[in-house]
Amino acid sequence: MRVNIRIRSVSSCLYTYVFMAVSAEMESNSWRDDLASFVEDTGIIFPGDSTTPDLSPKPAPAETLKDQIKGFAAAWGELAVELGRGFRDVVQQTILTDDSYIVKKTKAPLADLSHKFRFLNDFLPEDRDPLHVWLVILFVCMLALAVLSVSSKHESAVSSVKKVCLHPPGAERILLPDNRYLAYHEFGVTADEARHSLIVPHGFLSSRFITGTLGIKASLLKEFGVRLISYDLPGFGESDPHPDRNLNSSAQDLSHLAESLGVKGKFWVLGYSTGSLHAWAALKYIPNKVAGATMLAPLVNPYDSSMTKEEISKTWENWTRRRRMLFYLARRFPKFLGHLYHRTFLSGKHGQLEKWLSLSLEKKVVSSLPSNVHPPNGKPDKDLVETSAFEEIWHRDVEESVRQGNQKPFVEEAVLQVSDWGFSLVDLQVQRKCPRKGIFSWLQFMYGPPECQLAGYLGPVHIWQGLADMVVPPSMTDFIARILPSAIVHRLEEEGHFSYFSLCDECHRNILAAIFGKPQGPLSSVDNTLTEDGVQEEGSAQAEPAII
Repeated sequence: MRVNIRIRSVSSCLYTYVFMAVSAEMESNSWRDDLASFVEDTGIIFPGDSTTPDLSPKPAPAETLKDQIKGFAAAWGELAVELGRGFRDVVQQTILTDDSYIVKKTKAPLADLSHKFRFLNDFLPEDRDPLHVWLVILFVCMLALAVLSVSSKHESAVSSVKKVCLHPPGAERILLPDNRYLAYHEFGVTADEARHSLIVPHGFLSSRFITGTLGIKASLLKEFGVRLISYDLPGFGESDPHPDRNLNSSAQDLSHLAESLGVKGKFWVLGYSTGSLHAWAALKYIPNKVAGATMLAPLVNPYDSSMTKEEISKTWENWTRRRRMLFYLARRFPKFLGHLYHRTFLSGKHGQLEKWLSLSLEKKVVSSLPSNVHPPNGKPDKDLVETSAFEEIWHRDVEESVRQGNQKPFVEEAVLQVSDWGFSLVDLQVQRKCPRKGIFSWLQFMYGPPECQLAGYLGPVHIWQGLADMVVPPSMTDFIARILPSAIVHRLEEEGHFSYFSLCDECHRNILAAIFGKPQGPLSSVDNTLTEDGVQEEGSAQAEPAII
């Protein structure tokens, strides 16, 4: 009995102990978990373990476009690095060898330069390679300068942009024989009071308001009795375009203008810069109607075959590369000019004169001057074009010039400057022309000696040229003086293309005095009328000779 009771008590204790152990195991971690907390997971799965992992394959996350771009960029970056290393190895093994031509020619100068700047290496840390450090410093400096220049240009461009203002039409116009209208502008005295008539064809990127750019005062014209007439070339301003324009048609337009406005006798022509092309044409095609010519910094064809090599070299050497390219395009590929013009002065915005005309007004002129003359610079022009007075009249002239927004007249004008004019300046030279020998001249000699006639332009030609001119080089005037020895050349030291001719009352007075002599005022009712040659009849006041 006692044994059975004792066995029962032991079994009940064991049962109680097992129950308590199982309960404790359920409340806390198993012994395997306790062991795993001390030992890393080996991947062994024990039988009966309820925490077996799910070994079924899971779908991979979808790759986004951003991840693809990153991968593509990383792959191309690695490829570029490898290509760069390969290119470096090729250069080192072929070009930078000791026996290569480049190394032989540059090794000594580079070594000398490195020796001279070796003292700068003292400012570098001792553990840095000077070559690598100075290359990095140079690259950083260049990058900083580039950023500063771009930002400054952007700020200046934003602050100085001014739109082109289109003014309402209001010019006086005449009807030409071919039913085209020609716009003109009168200045000075009236037709009845005019002692002298002066007609002014304008140049490139200008208009009939060229008189405003020159800044000639009406009081000065009245003092000399001058009637000044300027007009818009075909396609410029308010003049109708010409379907087939050339210098001959330009001279005929000028002649019709003088007749329609009742110009008495002969008239003078004034050609300023590229406007001189049309003044030269008047001397060639209508010489009997022109009393004289005044040329201010006149342009001639830079491809003229009569120029010597030295004259050609001096003509081209002071022009900017862009200006040379424009002349080349006008001669060979004029269709490309329209695209360039639409990006500059036909863009509807104002810009700097130097940019619009591809000029540089500050470069020194040296080679075209005599040895005893000190080389001036283009500072007078630069100072003048930056004034508010010049900028205002320049903008007004440009606005009228581009009124029609058509590139064709500008391309035509550019082509005229560099193409065959249909004549040469040699044709204007005064020379004696006698009849040729032959049977007819021999028969004529039997009745009397043959008479020789003077050929060329017989009237006076005055030329003013600034020796610091960067637009029309002084070498062009030297060429004209050689071809036309009868021309009177006034060389202006330390003057440019604009400084003497624009907004200078004293300069204008000197020019008019050299052309017309002493000022006599406008014609009055007691003065006699002018003859067909533009000379007063007997009994009237005679003009004094020109002051040269």
